[in-house]
Amino acid sequence: MLLASIAVIFGLVLLIWSADRFIEGAAVTAKHFGMSPLLIGMLIIGFGTSAPEMVVSAFAAAQGNPGLALGNAFGSNTANIGLVLGITALIAPITVQSSVLRKEMPILIAITLLAGWLILDNFISGWDALILLVVFFGVMGWSIKQGLNGNDTLGLETDAEVSSHQMPIARAIMWLFVGLFLLIASSRVLVWGAVEIAVAFGVSDLVIGLTIVAIGTSLPELASAIAAIRKNEHDLALGNIIGSNLFNTLAVVGIAGAIHPFAIDPEVLTRDYLVMGVFTLLIVAFALRRKKAKRPGRINRVEGGLFVAGYLGYLLWVIL
Repeated sequence: MLLASIAVIFGLVLLIWSADRFIEGAAVTAKHFGMSPLLIGMLIIGFGTSAPEMVVSAFAAAQGNPGLALGNAFGSNTANIGLVLGITALIAPITVQSSVLRKEMPILIAITLLAGWLILDNFISGWDALILLVVFFGVMGWSIKQGLNGNDTLGLETDAEVSSHQMPIARAIMWLFVGLFLLIASSRVLVWGAVEIAVAFGVSDLVIGLTIVAIGTSLPELASAIAAIRKNEHDLALGNIIGSNLFNTLAVVGIAGAIHPFAIDPEVLTRDYLVMGVFTLLIVAFALRRKKAKRPGRINRVEGGLFVAGYLGYLLWVIL
C-alpha cells in the first residue's frame, strides 16, 4: 500500500513535469518548421495537455482496467471545467474573443452527445471506438483548415507564449522525445499504483480514475491555464481546456476501446456522463451568451465559483 501510494505521487509529479517538457519541445519544434501559431495552439498544445490522459488510459485498457481508462477520460473532462476553469475564472474573469473557440464549443457539445449515445448500451465496442477515432480525425482536419485561414486571437496568444520559451531546435527536439519517453514511463507507474490502491481500499478502478487519476492528469491544464490568464492570454487558457476535452472524449476513449472493448458501469451514464454533459453545456452558455450584444463572451468569478462548488459536490457524490 505504501509503495503504491509512493508510485501514484511520483508518477503524477513525473507525468506533469514530462508533459510540460513534451509540450514545450513540440511547440518550439513546430514553430521552427513553419507551423502557424493557431495550429500550434489547437493541435500541438491541445494534444500535449491531453497526452497524460491518453497514455494513462491506453496502458489501463491494455492491462485490463477499462474503468480506470474511462474514468480518467470523463473525470478529466469534468475536472477541466469544474476545477481548472472554475479556479482560473476565480483568479480573473475569462474573456472569449477567438472566433475559432466560438466555433469549437458547439462541436464539443455535439461530440459530448455522440459519446452519450455510444455508451447508452453500457459498452464501448470496437465499432464505437472506430466511430470516435474517425470523428477525431475529422475534427483534426477541420482544425488544420481553420489554422491555415489567417490570424485569430488564439493564434496571436499562442505565438506570444511560444516566443517566451525560445530554445535551440536541438534542445527542443531533445525535450520532445525525452518528454514523450517519461510520459510513458510515469503513466505505467501511475496506473500500477492506482490499481493497487483501488484493490487495497476495495473500490472500483472507475472511482480511482474519476478522482485521483483524473485530478492528477488535469494538473497540466490547471498550471497552463493559470499561467495564461496571468499573462492576459484568455483565449489560450480556455482553448487549452476545450481542446483537451475534445481530445479526451474522442481520442482517449477511442484508443482505449480500440485496444480492448469494455463494459461500462451503469452509473457512468447516470452520474459521470450527466455531470460532464451539464458542465459542458454551462461552459458554452456562459462563454457565448453575450455574442448577440456584439460583446465578447465572459466567464465571470461567480460562474467560476459555481463550477468549483459543483465539482466539489460531484467528488463527494462519487466518493460516497
